[in-house]
Amino acid sequence: MSLKLTADERRIANGTDGAAMAMRIVAESAALLGAPRLLPIASAHIDGALYHGDSGTLFAERLVEGGARVAVRSTLNVGALDLMGCARVRLEEPQRSMARRMMEAYRKLGCEQSWTCAPYQAGHRPTLGTDVAWGESNAVVFCNSVLGARTNRYGDFLDIACAISGRAPDYGLHRPENRLARLVFDVSALPRAFMASEIAWPVLGSLYGREVGDAIGVVAGVARDPGEDALKAFGAAAASSGAVGLFHIASVTPEAPDAETALGDVEAETVIRVTPDMVAEAQARLSTAESTDRIDAVAIGSPHLSLAEFDALERLISGRRLTVPIHACTGRHVLGELDRDGRRKALEDLGVVIVADTCVVVTPILPDRSGGVLMTNSGKFAHYAPGNTGYAVLYGSLADCVESAVAGRPRFAEIGR
Repeated sequence: MSLKLTADERRIANGTDGAAMAMRIVAESAALLGAPRLLPIASAHIDGALYHGDSGTLFAERLVEGGARVAVRSTLNVGALDLMGCARVRLEEPQRSMARRMMEAYRKLGCEQSWTCAPYQAGHRPTLGTDVAWGESNAVVFCNSVLGARTNRYGDFLDIACAISGRAPDYGLHRPENRLARLVFDVSALPRAFMASEIAWPVLGSLYGREVGDAIGVVAGVARDPGEDALKAFGAAAASSGAVGLFHIASVTPEAPDAETALGDVEAETVIRVTPDMVAEAQARLSTAESTDRIDAVAIGSPHLSLAEFDALERLISGRRLTVPIHACTGRHVLGELDRDGRRKALEDLGVVIVADTCVVVTPILPDRSGGVLMTNSGKFAHYAPGNTGYAVLYGSLADCVESAVAGRPRFAEIGR
């Protein structure tokens, strides 16, 4: 199947400016993917603004020099610097300057200075059935699954090329027939107390991703909508342990009023019946630390903490001083709310280190401590932290993280142990 461009798309691609470069990148990617045409998109979320090397900065600056501007609403994922000045980033020169240049280039391209991996909680919420081009795995899976918009996992730097051209390749999850579930992930045998707990959704997401890979499944047996933060945690863990771009939850997510609809009224190819033993093993795998008698750091907020999650954090700390700081990663949209009410200073006075615009796993913020132990309630942090930070991981609930930070050593509640 050959790619067919419209006359306007061909005209733009034949130019010499930044918009032409972007259109050519999108068109050539579409041809490689076997897409028959390009789709107009309503918005983009850009992951390519995170500094990984000078080439990314130079690419963005070349687009700016060519006069390129985004054609659709475009929010930005985390960068390598905390531009709000909340936390000290240990990125040294010349990398620090190159990271700042990169972030500035994306501002000049017309992107919103959101700097969050949870743009859907910062007001960027495309509607059901809308075609968009989003990067960052948790944002992509939330966009597809919870909002019902349509995007593939757009990588660096195809994401910004789509944003500038206002087009994306017509393939994959943009097509309704590719969004149907092929398998059932049945959690009906799990205890209600576990399903109602905070730890359930990161653990289940981690298990789901390993079991399904990049297949599309429907989760059956969920008694009630667990809420947006739980769905955020599930999708982030599933996209980290597997290659999940879309999941359905029967009676919860918009394309799954029931399991049969999610499956397209076709019998599932596979039914995965989740048992308590499978869950216990999945939870155990999230912890990589050999020793459970100490912690050196606590980090939460991958994906970025919502205001409701800060509410829970404050309730759990309850005015107590932390022995081990909790690094709480969030977006500037939440930071503004905390500052408005004086809550940020109160949390910082108790030992919480608020991190904005970035997170501790993508840039050096945590103390440089080889062999250190990081405690987290994030399935995504648990997956990436050992390789990205050098810390081994202890996984627990938010309450576990708080109690451990207060005590200065690991403390766990009974549920989930």
